[in-house]
Amino acid sequence: MSFSDLFDSGFKKRNEDHFASIVRVAMDDGIISEEEKKFLDRLARNLDISEGDYKIILKDYQSHPINPPTSYDSRLERLYDLARMVYVDHIKGNQEEVLLRKIGVGLGFNPENVKYVVDKALILVGNGVDLETFTEEIKQMNR
Repeated sequence: MSFSDLFDSGFKKRNEDHFASIVRVAMDDGIISEEEKKFLDRLARNLDISEGDYKIILKDYQSHPINPPTSYDSRLERLYDLARMVYVDHIKGNQEEVLLRKIGVGLGFNPENVKYVVDKALILVGNGVDLETFTEEIKQMNR
């Protein structure tokens, strides 16, 4: 196995774990709505998740760990994706927000302020901001 094969498999595994985290949020109510399915389909393409891996992850999403990214910007990007999934589900003050906070801690956000970060993330996503604006707003909040 070459070095590039090791890098590719590690990158692929992180993408699969990230995707599984989002599936976990989508499945919190036991079903995946049509809007969630469309979002998952787009995300799977963006993360280069194969159709076979997609099906495996949907069936066994809980076996994937939540691997926190090393950079703050990567954490914010993952939070953005997750907040968009919760928003698509039209959930406010529900179990998915609690799960999102748990995943937020798993992504490396401080447990003491994860509620505020998640609440702000949901407001920003609800306002339709793009990733760049989302990142800037969350960073300003934490200064």
